[in-house]
Amino acid sequence: MTTGSVLALDLVIAVLAAAGWLGAGAAAAAGRRRIALGISLGALAFTLARAVTTVVLARAGWWFAAEKVVIAAPLALAALLAMVRPQPVALFFAGYAQTAALLVTLLHGYPLSAGVIVLTVAGVAAATAVTWRFLSPRRPRRLSRAITAVTLGALVTGTGLAAATGGASPVPHTHQAGAEPTLGEPTKRFTLTAGARDDGAWAFNGQVPGPQLTATVGDVLEITLRNRDIDRGVTLHWHGYDVPNSQDGVPGITQDVVRPGQEFVYRFRADQAGSYWYHTHSASDLGVRKGLYGVLVVHPSAPAGLDVALTFGGEPVSASVAEGTPVRLRLINTDNSTHRYALAGTPFRVAAIDGYDLRAPAPLQDTAVLIPAGGRYDLTFRAPSRPVALTVDNRVAWSTGPAPPAPPGRPVLDPLTYGAAGPAAFTRYDQQFTLVLDRGLDLKGLLPRWAHTVNGAADPDIPTQVVRRGDIVKFTIVNRSLEVHPWHLHGHHVLVLSRDGQRSTGSPLWLDSFDVRPGEVWEVAFHADNPGMWANHCHNLPHADQGMTLHLMYA
Repeated sequence: MTTGSVLALDLVIAVLAAAGWLGAGAAAAAGRRRIALGISLGALAFTLARAVTTVVLARAGWWFAAEKVVIAAPLALAALLAMVRPQPVALFFAGYAQTAALLVTLLHGYPLSAGVIVLTVAGVAAATAVTWRFLSPRRPRRLSRAITAVTLGALVTGTGLAAATGGASPVPHTHQAGAEPTLGEPTKRFTLTAGARDDGAWAFNGQVPGPQLTATVGDVLEITLRNRDIDRGVTLHWHGYDVPNSQDGVPGITQDVVRPGQEFVYRFRADQAGSYWYHTHSASDLGVRKGLYGVLVVHPSAPAGLDVALTFGGEPVSASVAEGTPVRLRLINTDNSTHRYALAGTPFRVAAIDGYDLRAPAPLQDTAVLIPAGGRYDLTFRAPSRPVALTVDNRVAWSTGPAPPAPPGRPVLDPLTYGAAGPAAFTRYDQQFTLVLDRGLDLKGLLPRWAHTVNGAADPDIPTQVVRRGDIVKFTIVNRSLEVHPWHLHGHHVLVLSRDGQRSTGSPLWLDSFDVRPGEVWEVAFHADNPGMWANHCHNLPHADQGMTLHLMYA
């Protein structure tokens, strides 16, 4: 069982335990003692089962079990001690304790704070005091008032501490308002005009996806972006292309948003061969869904054979290919979630991932690949005499004839074990950061929201990561939520070191987009060699929009 599965199981057990204790308390208060006893035994079993899941999660990492050990376990122990006299109030107390611990997991997560601990204990005490007063109306009023006053004081104190903790200090930065001036004359010029279509789509030059931009290593690219009528504004972010910071296309960080009637000129040198894509980074969730994206391909030299770039969700493509022709399929996942790609009819190699060639990739057959949101895989093969078909989630996306689609049960390639290992890239780490991905209640804004969080905070209150040029930086990225988070650092590729403690043993894997699944712990590193202020976020764009965005800045 994976850590993600245990996280889900733990939540189910916690709900059943809380419901059981509360149900037992209600039955006891109604005089149904036998029913109360039966329900309480079930609740006790679930409480003990949660102790087991807590131990399992703690062994996987403190991040997964912190609030369960510090809050849930002591409250559960107190509830069990209260069962020495199994009165209705004691049963309700056990239910409130389990409910409070569950709410901490759902609404706050990691890391814990003194305010959350005080607020949780005070909440349990308040609920128990009210129940005790209701079930025992003849209790002395002075005692009831004293308990109420102490509980309310703790609630107010805990709420204040919980709301005050965390938050990022503003980090001053500036951005340039134009193109890089030292590159010489452009050798490739493109113009992209963003506008709304009659069918409701937003498009570059009237087409979805936008025009494919193709260059050769050494070209100086100049791309003029014009906004015809997109009220939310547009920019161009070059996904996976490590451009200078001023060309990265993040509004408010590297440039101003391009409003209707305005234009912005991007200029950079094409020094990275590979498969990439571009998309708006202004209201990116909405903009990309409506069609403001396209392909960027940089060839090392003139391509030979058939070279095809395929974005997610397009119409099926048919091709006529002569036997023996070298074929390169550039698979670009422009969606917000992971998709399964499978090639039927021929052996193939995964030649590159996220624009970086792999070392000694072995031939594959009857094997699928999972491409995360924003990721790119290049598949290469020589066209056989029989038809070939590429399927995406079991639907044909590209073919050379009526080939049978790949069966759905194929094994999935693990890129961490594929290809030949290389020499160690890093022997030291100058900076180390841990990012714990979760969901939680964000109280910093005008209205509370259930946000996607990093280290317990949501954008714009996540502290900025500060590095220096030349640093070797290590990230530990932990997912304690129940959703997949495809992680994406702008301006840099990261080298995968390990996943769940298992070292990467295949070809050195340099990625700009990778899935951190529920319960997983990834260790990655990069060389800080591209100064500026960079976005660092989940590339499930609704998650980024709902708080899972922070920034990395060079000192």
